Amino acid sequence: MTDHPRFDLPPKASPEIVEEREALAEQVCRELRGAGLPVRRPDLTDDPDVLPGIGVYVTPFLDGGVYASWRTDAELRGPALALFAQGIDYDNPPPVLRHYNTVLDQMQTALMGILASAGFDVEEPDPHTSGFMIKVTGR
Repeated sequence: MTDHPRFDLPPKASPEIVEEREALAEQVCRELRGAGLPVRRPDLTDDPDVLPGIGVYVTPFLDGGVYASWRTDAELRGPALALFAQGIDYDNPPPVLRHYNTVLDQMQTALMGILASAGFDVEEPDPHTSGFMIKVTGR
């Protein structure tokens, strides 16, 4: 026996709950496409999640759910994340990083408004755990 650390995953939701989440995710995608926005389901493919637009995800864990997030194009995302990785002064971030964060903030607000208008229940994410991901809890 080896002394490797053990990482326990959170408990998984029942297949019925995951099926309900999948149906909700498809409704979310349909409404966002209807609004003219680029939407995809990266959790259903092996493709890397690098394309710009909205990613809609279903998490299989008991405390999971349906999430949506905006991804900028690599032209903006790459330089911003590179600066972030190098370490920045959070009181005076570089302009490209401020712009990147502003885009994500504005798109989060827009997505929440669009989904709420379509009748979905949405929650603003905790920036420390979910970043810019919006949780959709029902319709």
